Amino acid sequence: MQQPVPPSRRQALATGLLGATAALTASTALASPAGAARADRSRGVRARARAVLRRMSLEEKVGQLFVVEVYGRSADEPAAGNRALYGVDTPAEVIAKYLPGGVIYFDARRGPDNVSDPRRTARLSNGLQRAARTRGARVPLLISVDQEGGSVVYRLTEPATLLPGNMALAAGRSAADTRRSAEILARELAALGITQNYAPVADVNVNPANPVIGVRSFGSDPGLCAELTTASVRGHHRGGAASAAKHFPGHGDTDTDSHTGLPRIDHTREELDRIDLPPFRAAVAAGVDTIMTAHIVVPALDPSGVPATMSHPIVTGLLREELGFDGLVVTDALDMRGAAGQFPPDVAPVRALRAGCDQLVLAPELDTAHGAVLAAVRGGEIPLSRLDASVERILVHKIRRGLLAHPYVDEERAVRTVGNARHRADAQAITDRTITLVRNHGGLLPLSPAARSVLVTGWGTGTTRALADAVADRPGQTATVLETAAVPTDSLIAEAVSAAAEHDVVLVSVNAAAAGSEQGAAQAALVRALTDTGRPVVALAVRNPYDIRRFPGVPAYLATYSYGIPSLRAAVRALYGDLSPTGKLPVTIPTLDATGTLHPFGHGLTY
Repeated sequence: MQQPVPPSRRQALATGLLGATAALTASTALASPAGAARADRSRGVRARARAVLRRMSLEEKVGQLFVVEVYGRSADEPAAGNRALYGVDTPAEVIAKYLPGGVIYFDARRGPDNVSDPRRTARLSNGLQRAARTRGARVPLLISVDQEGGSVVYRLTEPATLLPGNMALAAGRSAADTRRSAEILARELAALGITQNYAPVADVNVNPANPVIGVRSFGSDPGLCAELTTASVRGHHRGGAASAAKHFPGHGDTDTDSHTGLPRIDHTREELDRIDLPPFRAAVAAGVDTIMTAHIVVPALDPSGVPATMSHPIVTGLLREELGFDGLVVTDALDMRGAAGQFPPDVAPVRALRAGCDQLVLAPELDTAHGAVLAAVRGGEIPLSRLDASVERILVHKIRRGLLAHPYVDEERAVRTVGNARHRADAQAITDRTITLVRNHGGLLPLSPAARSVLVTGWGTGTTRALADAVADRPGQTATVLETAAVPTDSLIAEAVSAAAEHDVVLVSVNAAAAGSEQGAAQAALVRALTDTGRPVVALAVRNPYDIRRFPGVPAYLATYSYGIPSLRAAVRALYGDLSPTGKLPVTIPTLDATGTLHPFGHGLTY
């Protein structure tokens, strides 16, 4: 954590007695043995960072800014993706060519396939660190990942522990659970050599139509979001991995996805201070290591129309100077449409660095991007002092994380740590406390233990099968699966209605049914058609809880905020009363026409 710098005497006098008292308190803290020791350590870390900085060439300094992806499960494994992106074959050769400051891991869904197995991932981390430590100034890498928890943005799957996402944790209303969840996540990442996690999401999701944040947020209440952001940051620290609050200055009120477009946030400065900024202020106060910028336009903060990532008033003026953040500022991926659509590969990294960002993530056309930053420094567009400031922050961070002294991990320990029994047990217990019963007309739930047949239908091949298996494992229960796809056709809806007549209960999973799209309309039509049969119907929202807006008359409605196996198991246990749902909505669910409230913030039924 960065130590507070006491105000000068002039500042204290200018702010009156309160300022003088604050100055005296801070001075006293630094004068104490513990405060002096912390200050000495901080000065020592910075001195070490500057010593390394002096040994670095300009090319090495520029390399430290970039966070790259590499293809392959070992450092020396050739992969076509590396050749296509960088003109070399192996991850180690990528490191040797660019000397980047960081690497970001992805799973096979994107292509790199870096995290398929704990032993392999730990070995890859060690191999990449060896490649970095044998070149130039021998600076180790900062290895990062997007592992938010939940079932939306994650890279590690089995055998890694599956943890609840932010909105689920907020439904549980427990800072202790949030802290423990982040600690487990961080311990498993650190064991793999991943020392920077791009989490938690600190955005306040006040827009039910938000297509990119939703359940990734802790909800719609700034105070709750601030409290749980703090808990997550502290949990990451306890687990041994750096945290990154995102997406500054707040991505919670948009109906555009910055992966595919450039969102605009029209909050006034007063609204930003009241809604969007409290979680980030809390993160800074908690000692967050990193803050990630958003590719969003915020006219109240910068009327120029550039995204926050490229905005000096937002990154330097607001985040650095007003909020007092002196950790790493990392860009969201520069290959996203919100950045790349407006700024070409030779412009985006230069503009982000000028704005005040330190780490440049996934810059497209890396040869062009790297060369553009080099040229900007050599030509004076970016002062050398500006470059050095960012590289020094990166080096300070690496020293504080212990990377210069201990960059390698124990592969056997990684296998023992990732997905161990205690982590899994804690994760399931935390998940159990997040299930939210939103509607229970006529006391349909919990179901009695009587023998019955259950039709499990709706969204998701894996989801419906997992639900059916959990039901069928119960004495006297049989389950039939009829998966209807993300966009149920009229014929599939008719088939589900026909099947419902032959079963005692219908369990239907929905995902994004509230969205104003063909998918949302079709899933809502399925639920309404099943409800019209008169059979007992339980709808299960496995992502956003807002879906009930489309079918408010469904007899029973449970929100899990995730389609991860622990969440689905908990939902079935709640269905039968083994688990009494205790979750409370962390958002308000408005009526479909947005003229009223269907279910208020904090609503939640129990048995």
